[in-house]
Amino acid sequence: MRSRIPFLHYWHPLTALIVAGVLSAAYFGLTGTVWAVTGEFTRLGGQLLHVMGIDTTGWAYYNLVKLDGNTLMRGDGWIVWGMFTGALIMVLLNDNFKIRLPQLRRRWAQALVGGIVAGFGARMAMGCNLAAFFTGVPQFSVHAWVFIVGTGIGSFFGTRLITLRWWKGRPTLLKGKGSPSTRPSRRIQPVVGVLLAVAYVSLVVYFFASGQNRLGLGALFGALFGILIERGQICFTSAFRDLWMMGRAVMAKAIIAGMAISAVATIAIIVIFGTSPITQVVAPSTFVGGVLFGVGIVMASSCETGMMYRLMEGQLMYVAVFAGNIIGATLLAYAWDHLGIYDALVASGAKVNLHNYTGAWGAITITLLLLGLFYAYVAFRQSRQTASRTTSPRSSALGAQDYAS
Repeated sequence: MRSRIPFLHYWHPLTALIVAGVLSAAYFGLTGTVWAVTGEFTRLGGQLLHVMGIDTTGWAYYNLVKLDGNTLMRGDGWIVWGMFTGALIMVLLNDNFKIRLPQLRRRWAQALVGGIVAGFGARMAMGCNLAAFFTGVPQFSVHAWVFIVGTGIGSFFGTRLITLRWWKGRPTLLKGKGSPSTRPSRRIQPVVGVLLAVAYVSLVVYFFASGQNRLGLGALFGALFGILIERGQICFTSAFRDLWMMGRAVMAKAIIAGMAISAVATIAIIVIFGTSPITQVVAPSTFVGGVLFGVGIVMASSCETGMMYRLMEGQLMYVAVFAGNIIGATLLAYAWDHLGIYDALVASGAKVNLHNYTGAWGAITITLLLLGLFYAYVAFRQSRQTASRTTSPRSSALGAQDYAS
């Protein structure tokens, strides 16, 4: 039964991403940090190494990302767990949780390998889709644009990979049921969702009441972000993949709009409160990492945000994507200094921020112009693909089910 409560309906991605853009800027204003997840994945990998008795005190990358405490004592940790929880609450309230397994066993390996490649690439570039699109660009850090270009190129070649016959495998046909089930739903999931929401709100209140404001903000905003990505079905992989394969640009256009809103809100915070924007190093590693990330997310059929809400829906294949992200980030932490990645690809870089060179008005003007060009290209690609499909009698599109089944 369809819910009569608008909040429980799926939202248009544009609505969800505009709200996410505002919340991302607000989180920066309140904490001085940004919405991101793969940095915490890296710390989780370090903690797992400690559990296994591996000493990482000399690893330069863990010193860089500040591997201290445990995930439940970090605001970044609660951003991640809050996103999982917020997404799960909405799934349960809508009675949408269902355990689902991929039809082809090879999908487990593809998801794991794709997750590893994406995790490795994201941390090589010191970020991920969120840290570039929704925090890097609105923070006016030049590295984000280099990462976006790399991700676009990587995802383009990733789509070519997943359309190969050996990658897709032999299709599996399932026999349908003769008649639909008439067993009435007991609607237990919404009750569990309400109880989980009450428990989580109580936890957030406890954090603030006990003076743990950083944890409270992480838990609160994490849950809000989780609600948004689940209700809007936000996945950066689908934005690129659908654009390259079908010319479908709904998600890509929504992401660009959300970035623009976030950039405007962020510059207002910087100007009003005098907050310094957060800048990452732009170096060859930024581009190479972006390419690897783009390839990996298409191989895994999901980015970090897509993985989170799909896993909370009960799609167990995304456990492999999650594990792969952590493994890939951990491998990068080792390779950073032990295999010379820093010296080869990072050491020559520098932190470059538009705000430092052009001031507030210059930074926001250049950013909005670049986003406008990005939007124009997406629209052009969409129109070109649409025209191609209408003129080709044998045109076809490969949806997510063809390779995530």
